[in-house]
Amino acid sequence: MMYICARTKITFQLRYFIELSYKGTNYHGWQLQPDSISVQELINKAFSTVFKRKIDVVGAGRTDSGVHAEQLFAHVDLNEEIDTKEINYKINSLLPNDIVILNIEKTVDDAHARFLATSRSYEYRIFLGRNPFLIDTTWQLNNKKLNIVKMNEAAQILLTYTNFKCFCRSNSNVYTYECDVRKAEWVLTNKMLIFHITADRFLRNMVRAIVGTLLDVGTGKVSIEEFKQILESKDRCKAGTSAPAQGLFLTQVTYPKTIFIHE
Repeated sequence: MMYICARTKITFQLRYFIELSYKGTNYHGWQLQPDSISVQELINKAFSTVFKRKIDVVGAGRTDSGVHAEQLFAHVDLNEEIDTKEINYKINSLLPNDIVILNIEKTVDDAHARFLATSRSYEYRIFLGRNPFLIDTTWQLNNKKLNIVKMNEAAQILLTYTNFKCFCRSNSNVYTYECDVRKAEWVLTNKMLIFHITADRFLRNMVRAIVGTLLDVGTGKVSIEEFKQILESKDRCKAGTSAPAQGLFLTQVTYPKTIFIHE
């Protein structure tokens, strides 16, 4: 707990983690934007309204325009103990229906939503056909023949590499292209084809670029050997076109259990 003394007045800050979920269709991603509405902007406004002062939350990462999150965490510093359930209810009452606060939990002082995350998981959802009720949440491929066995063979190769520069958005300012991919697989259930991927971190546009390239493998445009060559090239121009944003979901972010304070 951090104490700040100013003459006889003592203030302190307590850190809380916010677990939230949102449908990203109507937003220009998670992160604050100068000229477009974002999820972070609306979360900040709701907290600022409830606590009657300017409050900025810090997210676990960013999602692009149109991308969804079933689970994302942010942290916020408050100068008072709160009833987390009451505040949860108040914040949700100020948010649109496509953004929901799932839980608010007290943490240790130095818990950081971005830097202490131990893994992140995404799903990319493809509907093999047409469904008007899934337009905003899937990439719909009609009459597309895919070799899912080959796609899974290529997906497993991702686990043997650590440098993913070939799947990173060009001109991204990152300190490293190294990622530890721990899971990558395609699962087909009826007409829903879902790509599951988990890593310690992801580069900008990485999952969508991987999906687009694996689709090229599935259609026979790219062979397994050529997929390896793309990874080794470290050249974004060699990889496939990025899959559309609407099929991508951030599904889970994990943290050490020791950062949470259960009272």
